[in-house]
Amino acid sequence: MLLARVLEEKLASLYRAGKINGGVFLGKGQEALSASLGMSLRKGDIFAPLIRDQAGRLAFGEDILEAVRTYMGSALGPMRGREGNVHRGRPKDGYYAMISHLGAMISVVCGGLIARRFKGEKGVVGATCIGDGGTSTGAFHEALNLAAVEKLPLVLLIANNQFAYSTPNDREFACHDLVDRAIGYGVEGHKVDATDLDACLDVVGRAVARAREGHGPQMVVASLLRLSGHGEHDDASYIPEALKAAHLGQDCLKTAECTLLDRKWISPEELAELTGSIQQQVEEAIATVQREPAPDPATETWCALATPGLDDTFCA
Repeated sequence: MLLARVLEEKLASLYRAGKINGGVFLGKGQEALSASLGMSLRKGDIFAPLIRDQAGRLAFGEDILEAVRTYMGSALGPMRGREGNVHRGRPKDGYYAMISHLGAMISVVCGGLIARRFKGEKGVVGATCIGDGGTSTGAFHEALNLAAVEKLPLVLLIANNQFAYSTPNDREFACHDLVDRAIGYGVEGHKVDATDLDACLDVVGRAVARAREGHGPQMVVASLLRLSGHGEHDDASYIPEALKAAHLGQDCLKTAECTLLDRKWISPEELAELTGSIQQQVEEAIATVQREPAPDPATETWCALATPGLDDTFCA
């Protein structure tokens, strides 16, 4: 969680300085939920994160250098500087690159799980994330229905951050709570307060275990508030101050730090040392990537990254 926060704050400053092309979307306030999912999965699983899942990406095994390389367009990055920084992954390792059309990744994960089933692989879980706004798309409904009918080991995390960009919940859906939709699809639904790391680890971990044990799709609806705009281009002026001051407006990272200190699992000195070490790690990664080459159109083949014959590093 701390690494994701420090990294994203640095990326935001680089974006404001004109050093990053494309958008920068921060997961500030969503780190507990995202990290809990990445930590609950294991090697061989499928993970398809969304734009605010930097903590989950790191927990699932993404190297910080790969993240920075993608944001800064390095030719040495996993996507070779070809795309808009959030669409990164290594599909052959079960780490799927994001599709910006919201809801689409649910279908992709379902397809991956069915492929694993055809291969006879057992004990595999596929997980993906979406926001409250994305649950209103047709792709969301079609994919969740497919997952339910096929009883796929899918874990779907819905980060209800109260706004679909700037549209509040009461203009998005009429049901009392998004978790009620689980009943209509015949899937198991779970709710969690995403400002609480303990609760996220418990609920998300249980959902992953249920899917792995053969209980079919699991839908987790997490309540939280974005602690920044939709992206760095957005000032979030539409979020009421009263909501920011409410329980949902708590910073999950600060709450987790207070819990660790209260339980004496870490001392203030150790926390400061950890923070300093992470800041140094991020600065070193940035400095390394700034010295790396950008893509060269004179030598770029522009063939698909999965084309046979390419370095296996880039093959899907």
